[in-house]
Amino acid sequence: MSYPSTETRLKGLPISPGVAIGPVCRLNENRHTVSMHTAIAPEALEHEAALLRAALRTVGANLAQLARQVTERAGAGEAAIFSALKTMLDDPGLQKRLFDSIVNLRCSAERAVATTFDHYAKRMQSVSNKIVKERVADIRDLKTHLLDALHATSPLFQCEGALHCRRGGERIVVAAEMTASLAVRLDAQHTRGFVTEQGGEASHAAILARSLGVPAVSGIPGIYQKMTCGTMLLINGTTGDVVIHPARETIARELAATPEGRLEFRTSEPVPGLTVMANISRSADVEAALQANAEGVGLYRTEFEFIAAGAVLDEEQQYRRYETVVKRLRGATAYFRLLDVGGDKPLPGVTAPHEANPHLGCRGARFLLAHGELLRTQARALARASQHGPIGLMYPMIADAAQFLLLRTLIETAIADLPHGLLQHGAMFEVPAACLAAREIFASADFGSVGTNDLTQYLFAVDRDNELVAHDYSPDRPVFWALLRSIAQAADAAQRPLSVCGELAGDPRYTRHLLEAGIRIVSVNPRYIAQVRDAARAALSPATAGTPAP
Repeated sequence: MSYPSTETRLKGLPISPGVAIGPVCRLNENRHTVSMHTAIAPEALEHEAALLRAALRTVGANLAQLARQVTERAGAGEAAIFSALKTMLDDPGLQKRLFDSIVNLRCSAERAVATTFDHYAKRMQSVSNKIVKERVADIRDLKTHLLDALHATSPLFQCEGALHCRRGGERIVVAAEMTASLAVRLDAQHTRGFVTEQGGEASHAAILARSLGVPAVSGIPGIYQKMTCGTMLLINGTTGDVVIHPARETIARELAATPEGRLEFRTSEPVPGLTVMANISRSADVEAALQANAEGVGLYRTEFEFIAAGAVLDEEQQYRRYETVVKRLRGATAYFRLLDVGGDKPLPGVTAPHEANPHLGCRGARFLLAHGELLRTQARALARASQHGPIGLMYPMIADAAQFLLLRTLIETAIADLPHGLLQHGAMFEVPAACLAAREIFASADFGSVGTNDLTQYLFAVDRDNELVAHDYSPDRPVFWALLRSIAQAADAAQRPLSVCGELAGDPRYTRHLLEAGIRIVSVNPRYIAQVRDAARAALSPATAGTPAP
């Protein structure tokens, strides 16, 4: 098959920012061809079961090793991905189904793995909950792990064995789907970028790519068939642009706008005029925040502690995690988002009724009000932790002032018998109705925080993970900035601090725009702190005063 040598431009979903240029390495998507019809002789079934047991041990050890590697490279929050996969692998029900398949179907270990995991993937695909569908990639990831263990000699890359094959090193890896495990196994530290046909920005692979600073683009159907190994490619993980056979002029233009390469972790001094805090998902992530010289933790996504543990944490378990963060900050404020579950984040151990549209259902503040004991337990753990340093409680998905006051009353009642330190109560502005009621909310709230991810989604009625409408998921519209300015004005009138903690806050292209909207506090991924501060220095310097905002 011949391929065009002229420039071809494609548009995908921006998954992880940065520009990458280089030859392509294609994954060998057909390395596991499993016969679904050949029957195994009865005397050979025990041999197949032994092969499966060995594969399970190998994969379990590999996942533990991956967790250690990712903890070192990206932090404990990202490593929890592999702990969750290990928990899934060790599930007695899953393993029983695997071994039963060998006996009942008189089949090979490979067929048992393929049949079992395809069954689970099909069931999960039929569920309307988005996060359950996202986890289908984890099912396929485990399936691939086990088949790799059973076929250790299968080539991982299309051209593996050829002299020019670099196994992804200093190359852009192209695949039908990128999983978190594969991203680590490819040694992402030496991979220039990823391009995939499938995978949303909430997938584990996307989260890991951002944590490692590797540019990535997804959502390009047929990308795998559009090129051979060695084809020159340019990808822009900030815009979602992918260019096959890029012309020199295109490369020069892209590099002028965004320098090539991954986003390296570096430290930067604070900038007068903009407080830059850190977003974290696990207590161990506070170390990355300190390394980046963050001015506190502006968003602690507490639900991820539960998700990583695979269970509901009791008061003592939560307290120990929260205490760690507060103590390490040595007096800087830590803002804890109360359990933000529902929608695309079910809580392990809590059975939730089926909802036709969970994003508009029992999530955020509504979930907390419906689960009083969970709210009470978390409130008490946070109150105890506040004895070691100041804490802000962020109420997620608030709809109006009455809802905020009801939650605040419940929390204050729950901790009335506990000694505690400075404990402030704040509202998250993610629902358009709350934004329009900002003045009423600030009459009762000690601070506010704008979650731009959900606000953009709800303001423009666009599913941020739907590639068919991804072009509409953008804050580059006057109405968005007018709404943000109105929230900032309400905060100023009430003399309450206001931060922005969504993905937009970590994008240096919008830093000056945020400043002009009246925002003086942002909270971002620790890896992006230096970039945001660089942009703030440029925006606040006298030389750029009066220059139109982007």
